[in-house]
Amino acid sequence: MTTVANIGLVLVGVAALLVAIRLAAGPAALDRVVALDALVTLIVVGAVLGTLARSDTTTGYVLVVLSLLGFVGSIASARLIERREDMR
Repeated sequence: MTTVANIGLVLVGVAALLVAIRLAAGPAALDRVVALDALVTLIVVGAVLGTLARSDTTTGYVLVVLSLLGFVGSIASARLIERREDMR
């Protein structure tokens, strides 16, 4: 299981690097919001894989809170962008 988790962590790291590039280069604010949401999701996935590799379950509540914060943040920023577009 550790080998599978390590391979998964490497793949998540590569995906996070690509998402970070999109976050920096995104031409529109909405592109950056989507990239930031994907980055939060990849952080949660990486933490889950690390938890599986260590067979430790103490970070479960932290991961749930981080997932909820990412979700609420995405909705709040989407509403903000929508209001900004309506004002134009």
